[in-house]
Amino acid sequence: MGRRDLVLLTDHSSTEGTRDAMATAARRLTGREPVLVDARHFMTDGTDGSRDATGRIDAVGEGTVRLEAEGRVVTTDTVVVYEIPPHRRPAFAHCQRQLRAAGVRSLGTDVEAWRAATEKDRTVERFTRDGVPHMPTITLSRPGPEAATQAFERLGGDVWARPCVGMGGDDVFHVTTHAQLAAAARHYADIGADWLIAQDARNFTADGRRHQYRVVVLGGRVVRATEHVQADPDAPCNECRGAVSTLLETDEIPPGIPELAIQATKSLGLPLAGVDLAAESGGVVFEVNVHPAFGTRGVEQIALPYVAAHLQS
Repeated sequence: MGRRDLVLLTDHSSTEGTRDAMATAARRLTGREPVLVDARHFMTDGTDGSRDATGRIDAVGEGTVRLEAEGRVVTTDTVVVYEIPPHRRPAFAHCQRQLRAAGVRSLGTDVEAWRAATEKDRTVERFTRDGVPHMPTITLSRPGPEAATQAFERLGGDVWARPCVGMGGDDVFHVTTHAQLAAAARHYADIGADWLIAQDARNFTADGRRHQYRVVVLGGRVVRATEHVQADPDAPCNECRGAVSTLLETDEIPPGIPELAIQATKSLGLPLAGVDLAAESGGVVFEVNVHPAFGTRGVEQIALPYVAAHLQS
């Protein structure tokens, strides 16, 4: 395989479907098949490389690396990283550092930016530091009943509870009663998760449905925006939780939303991000996703410009 082969490094156990879209973009831009490599071969049990991964990365000079896994060897100067699930990112950090140190062309090697977006308590810290509007939030670890109650009441008794690390609306609860709060606390204790609660943004449409926006930012500009509408006011506004997603034209995005999404992305230091936010409550950011899922529908708007940014760097 030649030096200019493009490597698409993803977790092959993920079922999001963005890997195929990225591969399509790579074929269209380079005229060749990308080399698909399973990122799990380069994950370790420690960010310092302790308990070695099954794969091997060697810098060979001039911004080039040699990747070896499952008996295959590829030498490349371009590595597109995508579709690494949140819970596996700590194990992938050593690989990111190796790629960064070798100087390969990649937008997926900033460990600290990934961590700031993945760990939602850190996200809140960054937003507070940089003045990014978000709902009042309190982080909890293993709170006693009194501490949890005090936090709940401090935020007005209408909050959303979520784990500090999660995806797809899993383990997210709308909490409006002390009984629901106690149930949420037991749930997080059972799964061993730190969690946080944020005040409800009252992000309702005129007919009473929940809604929020997903704005994808690449290189400081908006490349895609959708509106998610959720009929169940107590369910997360995620497509996988029943929300209906509608692709928006640029002039359909509420004023201030694109700028807020760009501000949030810049705060975390990400080159690409999917920002979840609402226009209500003065305009607030809920979270920022390192690898926004989009399937085949986002090839033109996300995959092509993202892969192209690697080739132009």
